[in-house]
Amino acid sequence: MIVVKRLYTFMLQRFLPVLAMTFFICLFIVMMQFLFRYIDDLVGKGLGIGVVAELFGYAALTMVPTALPLAILLASLMTFGNLGEHFELTAMKSAGISLFRIMRPLIILIAAIAVGAFFFQNNVLPIAQTKMWTLLFSMRQKSPEVEIPVRSFYDQIPGMNMYVESKDLNTGMLSDLIIYDVTRGMDNSRIILADSGKISFTRDRSRIFLDLYHGELFENFQDRSMGFSTSGYMPFRRESFDEKQVYIPFDANFNRMDESGMRSQYIGKNVVELTAAIDSIQQKVDSIGQVYGTDLKEESYLGIPYYTREYRNHELVQVPQRPVQVKKGAVNLDSLFAGSSPSMARTYLNQAMAKVKRAQNDIEFRSVILTEEQKLMRRHDIERQKKFTLSFAVLIFFFIGAPLGAIIKKGGLGTPLVISVGLFIVYFIFDNMGYKMARDGKTDVGVGIWLSSMVLLPLGVLFTFKAVRDTNALDLDNYIRFFVRLFRIKSKRWRRNIKKKEVVIYTVENRTMLEAIDSFTAAMTERQEHIRRMNFIERPFRRIFNRSIMQQYENMISTVSYSDNNKVIETLNRFPLETADRHRRLVLSLCDELRQLLSTPQTNITDENGTEN
Repeated sequence: MIVVKRLYTFMLQRFLPVLAMTFFICLFIVMMQFLFRYIDDLVGKGLGIGVVAELFGYAALTMVPTALPLAILLASLMTFGNLGEHFELTAMKSAGISLFRIMRPLIILIAAIAVGAFFFQNNVLPIAQTKMWTLLFSMRQKSPEVEIPVRSFYDQIPGMNMYVESKDLNTGMLSDLIIYDVTRGMDNSRIILADSGKISFTRDRSRIFLDLYHGELFENFQDRSMGFSTSGYMPFRRESFDEKQVYIPFDANFNRMDESGMRSQYIGKNVVELTAAIDSIQQKVDSIGQVYGTDLKEESYLGIPYYTREYRNHELVQVPQRPVQVKKGAVNLDSLFAGSSPSMARTYLNQAMAKVKRAQNDIEFRSVILTEEQKLMRRHDIERQKKFTLSFAVLIFFFIGAPLGAIIKKGGLGTPLVISVGLFIVYFIFDNMGYKMARDGKTDVGVGIWLSSMVLLPLGVLFTFKAVRDTNALDLDNYIRFFVRLFRIKSKRWRRNIKKKEVVIYTVENRTMLEAIDSFTAAMTERQEHIRRMNFIERPFRRIFNRSIMQQYENMISTVSYSDNNKVIETLNRFPLETADRHRRLVLSLCDELRQLLSTPQTNITDENGTEN
């Protein structure tokens, strides 16, 4: 029990620091993406450090659902890769500890993180998103800081364009100013020329104060009530001044928007509120559809009303009519205009076209209303589904990263980072694709939002299965042999390169090697007899059932490779990498050579250079 507790403590000590490091690295990366995306809304606004820090704090909370799965994937890959690279994982397995038992403390930890991720998505994230978007929209509406450039027109002041020839950076004095003022419209524009001037703000920062020196002012007067616009000329005013003060409305303060509007949106609601909103929107959609359906059903067609009025029990009531029996056969449209003048026929057609267009516009308007309501309902449902996807993604990425790290046995930050980024790109692509399909109504919301999880779940199951069974799922030689056999590649590069083992952990006797050779040759002979008995339907599929003989083939070569006889090793290197059935005679001949070499006692002969043969 003490050993188990020490093992659990050891695994937590190895995993938690790596998880913290990778989480902050991933969070920093996604925060840089956020900064590059919204930097135009922040630069040049004169915002204080506290406001910008507040925005980045809320943004960091909203980026947790993106950074956490990637951090868990990278941390689990690095942890189990380091354990495998330093043979610590091998030592644990040799002591009889299974991989699931090694992963048990981390599984409990990841399960706790998944539960915490749900509560974070449900309780913390709506508040953070509400505050972040409210603050960001407030920053967008803030006017930029007045920073007059030199020798170019400045148009950031609403209704004004300003040109400055030079500027004194020490005193802030501007020289050779040209100001175009169109705040009162183009017809009543003003042009101000000044030798020098200075810009400042009022105390409440709601207006710009221009103090101009030695200049002229030209101003148009366009007053339609006086009839100047129709008399062929436009009066204007010219003024020369030594000093003039101009006030321009310009709010430079940072005004926060009210959060209530953003709080009522789908991003500011938890699961309970989203469910209630979806039910409310669904009832609204159903009621609108019922009203529209009733209107279409009760619409009069061909001048025949849907209801007729009848007296029942001395009361006038509306009674739906029975379906009208329409006479079958073609209708002669020309007869409808018989006896009418051409002008009246054109009037009939215009009235009919106008009625059809009104009906079409009415149906399109109703369709737009229903489409918008359904789109709003889908957005609420998407946000509700996303409350659960983060927790599931955390579990999936752990069961991908931990077994994969145990398989590749590569620690550090290089190989795990490459694999993590590749898997996360796949996850990100399917996640965005599913989100857009669900948002646009091209697929069900549940299918679209859970698409990325459904794609990665088989990978997690596969890697976990391979890691538990200690299979070489990522052994490059296995894939090389597969393609060599598939395309029949013949090259020295893909020949066997078995070398005499310098250090032998356990000795394999010649008798064991001979038994492995005899077992393989017997299986080959039985296999050949089975192929001969196959009919013409089974023969094309014989390669599908060739896996067992190839496994015995490789096991035999692996067993004989423990021999200390150089000639045996040379003979093993002559065995083909391709399917044994295809080279049956060569393989059986080489097996006979191995029997002869292993049955003959070995004599070590030393040549002139001191090398044993």
